[in-house]
Amino acid sequence: MEIIKSIKDFKKVRKDLKEVGFVPTMGALHKGHLSLIERSVKENEHTVVSIFVNPTQFLPGEDLDKYPRKLEADKKICELAGVDYLFFPTKDDIYFEDEVLVKAPKQSGYILEGHFRPGHFDGVVQIVNKLFHIVNPTRAYFGKKDAQQLFLINKMVKNFFWDVEIVPCDIVRDGDGLALSSRNVYLSPEARQRALLISKSLKRAAKLVQSGVLDTKTVKEEMLTILKPLDVEYVEIVDREFKLTDNIILGNTIILVAAYVDGTRLIDNIWL
Repeated sequence: MEIIKSIKDFKKVRKDLKEVGFVPTMGALHKGHLSLIERSVKENEHTVVSIFVNPTQFLPGEDLDKYPRKLEADKKICELAGVDYLFFPTKDDIYFEDEVLVKAPKQSGYILEGHFRPGHFDGVVQIVNKLFHIVNPTRAYFGKKDAQQLFLINKMVKNFFWDVEIVPCDIVRDGDGLALSSRNVYLSPEARQRALLISKSLKRAAKLVQSGVLDTKTVKEEMLTILKPLDVEYVEIVDREFKLTDNIILGNTIILVAAYVDGTRLIDNIWL
C-alpha cells in the first residue's frame, strides 16, 4: 500500500491507473468502512481510500475538534484490506481563500439532516466534488446509513455529469443491532443500551409494514413511543427521492431516525 499526502503526487500516480474504486472517509475506520473497502477491492483493479476530517461539514459547536482520529490504526486496516493507495491531504491542500463554492440543493439539501444541520450538506458536496476531481474514480462507495448524503451525491453526479458510478452499500451493525458509527466511541455502556432503542424502533416499523400497516402516521407513532426515552430530533418516512409520503410503498421507502443519546447524535434508517 502506498501512502500519499499531496494532491500533486496523487495525480502523478493516477495517470497510470485505469479502473479505480474510491472510498472517501473521515477516518476512525470501523467494520462499516471496511465493508465498503472490501467491496471496492473486490470490484476494481485499484482501490483508493481517502482520510480527511472535513471542517466545512461541521457546524459551530459540533465535534470537529474531538472527532475520533486513529491514523495508525486506519493505516493498518487499509493495508490488511488490500487498499492500493491511502490518500490523506491536509486542510491547506484542499481549501483556499475566497474559493468557488458548490452548494447543496435548496430543497432536498435543507430538509431532515439539512434542516437540523443547516449548511452541513454544502460542506459534504464541496469536499466530495473536490475529491472526485482529484481521484477521478470509476466507482465510489458510500454507506446507506447516511441516506440523505447518498441521495445528494447521486444528484450531484447527475447534475454535474460526472462519469462515476455511485455504489450504495448496506448498513453494518454490531451484534446488538446498533448501526456502526465512528461516534459510537462517545457512548458509555449505559448510553449504548439506550441507543439500541433506535434500531429497535426501526425493527418495529419493519414488522408493522410486514403485517400490512402502510400508513406513515401509524408507523411513526409506534416508533416515537419506543424512542420516548431519547432526545429525538426527527423520525421521518420518505420515498427514494426524499419526498414525504403518507403511505409506505415497498421498494420505494426509507424510514429515518436522528436522536441524541447523552449528547451524542446518532442517525439510522431502514430501506423498505
